[in-house]
Amino acid sequence: RRFIGSFLVFVYKSFMQFIHREADQRGIAEHGWLHAKFTFSFGNYYNPEYCGFQSLQVMNNDIIEPEGGFPMHPHKNAEIFTNVMAGELEHEDSTGNGVRIKAGDFQYMSAGSGIYHSERNPSTEHPTELYQIWMKPNQVGGEPRYSETHTGELQNQVKLLFSGTGRENSTPIRQNAEFYFGHLKTAREHQLTTSESMPNGWIQLVQGSLRVNSLILKRADGLGILNQSEPIVIQALEESKFLYFKLS
Repeated sequence: RRFIGSFLVFVYKSFMQFIHREADQRGIAEHGWLHAKFTFSFGNYYNPEYCGFQSLQVMNNDIIEPEGGFPMHPHKNAEIFTNVMAGELEHEDSTGNGVRIKAGDFQYMSAGSGIYHSERNPSTEHPTELYQIWMKPNQVGGEPRYSETHTGELQNQVKLLFSGTGRENSTPIRQNAEFYFGHLKTAREHQLTTSESMPNGWIQLVQGSLRVNSLILKRADGLGILNQSEPIVIQALEESKFLYFKLS
């Protein structure tokens, strides 16, 4: 019985897989006012090997030129997160929200049964860089939701920002998932723990470089983790910022 138990543990661990999505292999769209890089298939870019990851559907890295932006447009049944990395983003929507999101801030919008919104760079001089992430909801419809989270003072931490349960004062979302923001100074380490209900993960490196086991991630690289069966240690090779998703 001991032998069989050990063998089953070995087999389970052997199924843990890493999917390295290198930054320079992403899809590209150029529209003059918008320079976009697509981790997953989006718009006119299609790659059958990268059509989302678990509940993640979109991981777009956008640079919006001064005074450029997306006019009012609809969304439905999507969990939408925006992380402004540089500059500002002006947001307006059909529920009455009108705000400017600054560098380091995160915006959450649950489209629910339907919402319209616009996004633009209000600056006349400086570009805005951001990540926009879409996640499938675990329910159809519902009232739209909106919130903002600020991370400007976060250093040498990996903080839970959004979760399906709202634990640790995180913003509740419509999905069995957890969304973390990490900031590590050079040589600092952090352990990514596993979860039976969320055994998969995605790391998106926003700034710097990270070592994850034997892999090296560079700026804008992504790393999918399937069937995580044991803790994973990440180390900052230089000051780094990253997004981390625990997914079912």
